[in-house]
Amino acid sequence: MEKDKQIFDIIAREDARQHMGMELIASENFVSHQVLEAMGSCLTNKYAEGYPGKRYYGGCQVVDEAETIAIERVKKLFGAAWANVQPHSGAQANMAVFMACLKPGDKFMGLNLSQGGHLSHGSPVNFSGLVFDAVEYNVDPETGLVDYDKMEETALRERPRLIIGGASAYSREWDYARMRAIADRVGAIFMVDMAHPAGLIAAGLLDNPLKYAHIVTSTTHKTLRGPRGGIILMGEDFDNPWGKTTPKGQLKTMSALLDSAVFPGTQGGPLENVIAAKAVAFGEALQPSFKTYQQQVLVNARALAKALKDKGYKIVSGGTDNHCVLLDLRENFPELTGKQAERALVEADITANKNMVPYDTRSPFQTSGIRLGTPAITTRGADVIMMTVVADFIDEVLRNVDNHEAIASVREQVNAMMAPMPIFAD
Repeated sequence: MEKDKQIFDIIAREDARQHMGMELIASENFVSHQVLEAMGSCLTNKYAEGYPGKRYYGGCQVVDEAETIAIERVKKLFGAAWANVQPHSGAQANMAVFMACLKPGDKFMGLNLSQGGHLSHGSPVNFSGLVFDAVEYNVDPETGLVDYDKMEETALRERPRLIIGGASAYSREWDYARMRAIADRVGAIFMVDMAHPAGLIAAGLLDNPLKYAHIVTSTTHKTLRGPRGGIILMGEDFDNPWGKTTPKGQLKTMSALLDSAVFPGTQGGPLENVIAAKAVAFGEALQPSFKTYQQQVLVNARALAKALKDKGYKIVSGGTDNHCVLLDLRENFPELTGKQAERALVEADITANKNMVPYDTRSPFQTSGIRLGTPAITTRGADVIMMTVVADFIDEVLRNVDNHEAIASVREQVNAMMAPMPIFAD
C-alpha cells in the first residue's frame, strides 16, 4: 500500500513546528518515545468493551493485563483505592461523574468559567450546562484568589448536589479541606478535577485532593506528561458517600456506578493502545526523575511570572503556585486583546493561548489575557535562566504586535534557541 504522502507531509510539518517553536500552552506537553510507541502499537486493533475479566468480546486476555497494570500504577501514583483508566478525555471523565452522581436538572457548583473554570464545569454550551443546573463561585476581584467565604454563602443558598474544585486557568493552590467542609455542610458530593496540576500532585509538590474529595478526575496529559486521555479516582474512605443506597436507590457502590457511567453510560469500546500508553506514563511518573522534572516546572513558572512582573505586567493573583501563569494585558496594553497577542506570539513561533481574566470586559473570543505554562518547555530542558529570555521574547512581541520585521527577528532567535533542544529531554 502506498504511503499517504499528503497526511505524512502534514505530520512532518507539525513535527518541525513543535521542534523549532517554543511551546508555552499550559495544557500541552511532550510525551516520551515509549509512550508514542505504545499509542501506535497493535493494541489499537483490539475491541474490548467492558473491563478486565468482564469483557463483551473474546481475545481480551492480553489487553486485560495492560489495563490492569495501568489501574494499579495510577492507584499507586496518587494513593487511590480505586481507578478507572478508560475515559477518552478529562471532559468524558467528568461526564461520567455527573451521570453517576446526578439526575438531569440537578444543581451543581463550579468555578466561574470567565475566572478560570473549565468548559465541563458548567458552560451553557457543554453537557454540564445543558443537562444540569450550574451555579458558580468566583475569585476575589482584588486578590484573584478563590473566595471560599462567598463560595460557602452560595452553597448554603443554592444547596448544590455536587461541588467541583479545579480549573483550567487558576495558578494557585486549592483549599480542598475547606471545600470538603462546605460540601459536607450542604450534603453535596465533593469532586476535584485536577487535570492541570496532576503531575505536580503526583510528585508530592501540591496537596493531594484524594485526601479530601469523594471523587477525583484528571486528564493524563498536561503536567502528567502522558497520552491524551482521562482517569477517575477515589480514595479509601469515599467509595459510597451516600451510605447504603445511592440517590437513584440502587444498592451499588460508587465505584460500580462510575464504572457503569463510563461504560456503557458514556463510552463504547476503550482505546486499549492509549490505556497502554497511560500505563507507560504512570510508570514514568513513579520514577524519581519525574519529581525532579516537576520541581523544575514549578521553579520555571515562578521565574517566568517574576520576570514578566518585573517588566510591569500584571500577573493574575500576583504569581503562581503551579505550572500556570495568567497574564492580564490590560495593565500594559489596554487596547490589545488576547486574540491579537496570541496571533503575534504564534507568528514568532511562541505558542500560547488567549484567555479570559477575572472580571474580563471582553468576550471569550477576544479576551484580555494570555495563559502561559511551563510543562512542555521544561520537558525540553528549559531552566530559570531561559525563562528570563522567554519573558524578553514575549515582551518584545507584545510591544510590536503589528511590526512583522520585529516579530521575524524574535522568531529567528526562538528557532535558534529551540533547535538544539530535544523534544523529550531524557
